[in-house]
Amino acid sequence: MPAIALTDHGVMYGLIEFYQKARKAGIKPILGVEAYIARNGHKNKRPRIDDSPYHIVLLAKDNEGYHNLIKLTTIAHIDGFYYKPRVDLELLQKYSNGLIALSSCLQGEVPRHFVNNDDKEAEAAAKRYVDIFGKGNFYLEVQHHPNVSKQKLVNEKILKLGKKLDIPVVATVDSHYLNPDDDFAQDVLLCIQTKKTLADTDRMSYMGEDFSLRSPEQMRKDWTDYPEVIDNTLEIADKCSVKLEFGNILLPPFKVPNGGTPDEYLRQLCKEGLERRYGTRKVSPEIQDRLKYELEVIVKTGFASYFLIVQDFINWAKNNNIVVGPGRGSAAGSIVSYLTNITDIDPLKYDLIFERFLNPERISMPDIDTDFTDTRRDEVIRYVADKYGQDHVAQIITFGTMAARAAIRDVGRVMGLPYTFCDRVAKMIPMFMSLQQAINTVPEFQEVMVDPNGKRLIEIAKKLEGCARHASTHACGVVITPESMDKYIPRQRSSQDENEIVTQYEMHAIEDLGLLKMDFLGLKNLTIIENTLDILKKARGIEISRDKIPLDDKEVFKLFQKVETTGVFQLESSGMKRYLRQLKPTELEDIIAMVALYRPGPMEFIPDYIAGKHGLRTITYLDKRLEPILKKTYGIIVYQEQLMEVARKLAGF
Repeated sequence: MPAIALTDHGVMYGLIEFYQKARKAGIKPILGVEAYIARNGHKNKRPRIDDSPYHIVLLAKDNEGYHNLIKLTTIAHIDGFYYKPRVDLELLQKYSNGLIALSSCLQGEVPRHFVNNDDKEAEAAAKRYVDIFGKGNFYLEVQHHPNVSKQKLVNEKILKLGKKLDIPVVATVDSHYLNPDDDFAQDVLLCIQTKKTLADTDRMSYMGEDFSLRSPEQMRKDWTDYPEVIDNTLEIADKCSVKLEFGNILLPPFKVPNGGTPDEYLRQLCKEGLERRYGTRKVSPEIQDRLKYELEVIVKTGFASYFLIVQDFINWAKNNNIVVGPGRGSAAGSIVSYLTNITDIDPLKYDLIFERFLNPERISMPDIDTDFTDTRRDEVIRYVADKYGQDHVAQIITFGTMAARAAIRDVGRVMGLPYTFCDRVAKMIPMFMSLQQAINTVPEFQEVMVDPNGKRLIEIAKKLEGCARHASTHACGVVITPESMDKYIPRQRSSQDENEIVTQYEMHAIEDLGLLKMDFLGLKNLTIIENTLDILKKARGIEISRDKIPLDDKEVFKLFQKVETTGVFQLESSGMKRYLRQLKPTELEDIIAMVALYRPGPMEFIPDYIAGKHGLRTITYLDKRLEPILKKTYGIIVYQEQLMEVARKLAGF
């Protein structure tokens, strides 16, 4: 096929990934939505319960049409109509430019009138849509689904109406899965999503008809008597050509106080930060050189605004007594971050490398993760929305997918299999292993597949593994756009909170579009710290600044050695406590190393690290140039910075 369209019901969730993958495969992607059109009633007016909306398929001809799709989809969800996200004819008229409309399946207005034998209303509806979208941009739609009631009758009437009104007719397929034998898996998935079982009689089902993706040869065969309806699919494909751009950097503008450029203002803030962080004494050449180098890279890559945006909301939070994390991830390797209060970690003190954060040889958007007390995170997001505009800021959606174990349990429930059986099969799958890997490596799985129910369970679960199960709000992701979000991303109301607006594109799509994605993480541990400081101040009159707490307090390390770490971030699991007891940490570097090592992969080196600290093994280096890089960690590569330094020293990177 030269082209393919994606038209999900009322949402644009998958369009960016679909566009990228279709282009990569050499197929033209056609971006669309199957929209719900309000029959009666107006915005905010509650329609009758039986007032189910009509469907209409909208396809973007060009970039204007794509942006109008975004606007219509967003309005349908945020300002739309009760019961289902829907728009009305007035909105369609307003945002019709650049769109092609199809009359849709039997849920569309024209075919539904024919189903109800209201031929005059069907004709009136067709004329209305021609008026809205313009001649040549509205197509009547026919589908070859012989087992669907009244489909053949409606097709005959639509073909006659097209001839009478000179409206082109196009053949489509209601495709809900890829291959004909995926029908049962699709039925199970619908049950999972609607919380039904296969035994329920009052449920949505597509069984009994082929709703797979048909081949061009099959379509030609189905419509032998009307070849023009197949030719029209190619005509529509020729008309549609949306060009999306990826990899551009689309930062919102930062308004510099008292004029000047973002580059100049960032230099000024760093100069003020030098005195605040290092005092009035003469700043060492090492610090000056590092700052000069970082600023040169930031200016060259055009990311000064990025730093200004981040430091602005972090300093606002700190000035409003919201506890902010000291900084983590690669941003801690930037002295500019340290001087502008984004982080509270001196990168030179801990030998942190700037290039891990922002590399002039591999330019990509910086990524600074920010942590706030979880009870006040929303205040920071509100501040950002007020500063850049409510229609420029939104939280990011995320899609929960079915992992192997969850797929087994969900499919088993829908099939009506005993919970104990499904739970036992699910627990046979090792963590992080796919069903296919489990089939290949877990002997007990072969025994399960001897039973017909077990075999069917695993086969269906395998088909559904990785499918999106539900949408929710990302734990920390927030996007800030330079212009109104309607130019870039469709939005909707959160499924968890009606007052919360989230994007319809997930974070990878947002990053690929070049938009600014920030992580605002709410941490319970920071709330505990904030409450503790507040109690000390109110109950005892003691004011403590976290920044001034010494990092070499022997009493604190005694607590670590006794493993009294419940409530201490990343040090409270039973496994971590076991290693701390063996390590007997005496300095912060020990804690830093343990946090870095305590994850899959490097975990196997923890005993070597502990033995190195206590002099229980001889430390050797493959090359003498490794000693200054790995001495602190007893000859073990623990940190990404160490790997990068090895690449620099030994390979000349």
